[in-house]
Amino acid sequence: MKKLFVIMLALVVGVAFSVGMGPFETKAEAKTTFVTIGTGGITGVYYPTGGAIAKMVNNKRKEYGIRATVESTGGSVFNINAIMSGDLEFGVAQSDRQYQAVQGIEDWKDKGPQKDLRAVFSIHPETVDLIAAVDANINSLEDLKGKRVNIGNVGSGYRQNAIDALEANGLNWEKDFNAESLKAAEAPGLIQDGRIDAAFYTVGHPSGYYKEASSGTRKIKFVPIENVDGLLAKYPYYAKAVTRVPELYPGAANDKDVPTFGVKATFVTSAKVPDEVVYAIVKEVFDNFEDFKKLHPAYAGLTKQSMLEGLSAPLHPGALKYYKEVGLK
Repeated sequence: MKKLFVIMLALVVGVAFSVGMGPFETKAEAKTTFVTIGTGGITGVYYPTGGAIAKMVNNKRKEYGIRATVESTGGSVFNINAIMSGDLEFGVAQSDRQYQAVQGIEDWKDKGPQKDLRAVFSIHPETVDLIAAVDANINSLEDLKGKRVNIGNVGSGYRQNAIDALEANGLNWEKDFNAESLKAAEAPGLIQDGRIDAAFYTVGHPSGYYKEASSGTRKIKFVPIENVDGLLAKYPYYAKAVTRVPELYPGAANDKDVPTFGVKATFVTSAKVPDEVVYAIVKEVFDNFEDFKKLHPAYAGLTKQSMLEGLSAPLHPGALKYYKEVGLK
């Protein structure tokens, strides 16, 4: 009888190992849900934003059974497409890209409206900025003619922002200057090396991108982006903004704030992601709101209510459940 018991116990342990469970693995660990958050370049705010959210959720791994990881990606368009294809569960995307995906325009013109895209919350405001080497003598967008300018990698949200700004000022990026399609992280070094003269980028401030660009031996400055009234009237997700250059980037040549326009960063997911997973992430961020705000200077002006603004996609039911529970909806 004892021999039979030993044999049966061995069989049970063997089955447990064959399906990926160790003999001492808990029930919660056996049902862990793995989610990946798509962000952006490591010098922007998207990457630490994704990292902060993942860390908060992972701290409650035993409670929620969720394991979150972060992936540096090409940015907004990539993240939305990867979420729609099931390669990512969550992602950070500019508010303009969220709007375009829902409407089935711009990069989604051929694919049509992304009906399964769901909003979770918005985060920090982002400004569309243009920096240029001082020795390139670029004082306005008009001065970009004939220069070497990075407008951003295909699949990034800021590339379209740059094109919009250029078109609003009567410039054609394919004809009027030498346009580069580089990832954001490459641009500061290439400006310092003299291989490009200027670069666009859309990001929350302060940003490591601009700190790097303004700390080299080749002096840079922020170039005003003006004449955008028509652009703002055409696209509801844009708003006028100001970049506080002297305060945030003393290494730049500007002695006053620089006018521009901007969007908001948003956190998105798919309708196919389970309600309880989205609920857990929203709960951790909002229940620990003051701690979340301290994670990056770009979050300083956040309010809980502002994090429900700038959203074009329908709210995910898991997020909506939390907002109703705490009276935000």
